[in-house]
Amino acid sequence: MKVIFLQDVKGSGKAGEIKNVADGYARNFLLGKGLAVEANTKNLNELKGKQQAIQHKKDVEKASNEDIAKALKGKTVKITTKAGNGGRLFGAVTPATVAQEIDKQYSITIDKKKISLKGGDIKAFGDYEANVKLSQGVSFSLKVSVSEE
Repeated sequence: MKVIFLQDVKGSGKAGEIKNVADGYARNFLLGKGLAVEANTKNLNELKGKQQAIQHKKDVEKASNEDIAKALKGKTVKITTKAGNGGRLFGAVTPATVAQEIDKQYSITIDKKKISLKGGDIKAFGDYEANVKLSQGVSFSLKVSVSEE
């Protein structure tokens, strides 16, 4: 019997897959527990529609991420902070700080987890580089300029 898996079933198939399985296994286990549905025309069309919707969502997300990358690529984020002893920073500039400044300066919201600073947190004044990895394989780098308040 041909079935469409609704959930991952270890050793049998993953969600969204269409497979031939034994009739008894399909009727008694998969269909009985709601792990799969029979692969008839109606269910196949629903599956195709869901897959197209998922693909459309991914395409829209990638286009949005590419727009963000185009807007920020090569830009400089200027951060002013307090100075501690010996010309060092009072505290550190973290990816969260960089994300807040991007939002303030360019009105673009980026999750702090998507920003990585070369060499870890910034603890001295100067110019640094930050890499931003958005979803769908879109990534870019921008400059971070830290100066004294």
